[in-house]
Amino acid sequence: MKYMLLIYTDPAAFDPAQGEQLWKDYMSFTEGIQSSGELVAGDPLKGIETATSVRVRDAKRLTTDGPFAETKEHLGGYYVVDVKDLDRALELAAQIPDAKTGVVEVRPLMEM
Repeated sequence: MKYMLLIYTDPAAFDPAQGEQLWKDYMSFTEGIQSSGELVAGDPLKGIETATSVRVRDAKRLTTDGPFAETKEHLGGYYVVDVKDLDRALELAAQIPDAKTGVVEVRPLMEM
């Protein structure tokens, strides 16, 4: 079953002094799920200052700078994994480095 692991980070919790270690932790995690065959896709996202939200109202496209919602945590990246069950997806989500200071949302993908 495929799951998306959405990584919400808290920019206020980021310690630049630990940035290099955080990157190494992510690389280690990614290599682990690559070698296990569970990784389908994954990428970090650029900052929220680069986001544009799109809405269509009365057949007109409206755009605004920034994310859809004002929140403390921001979507910083994602992984798509193919695992045996939800328990394994939750186990992987707990290993994502930003789970220590942010939130990792686990959602099953719909099979189309």
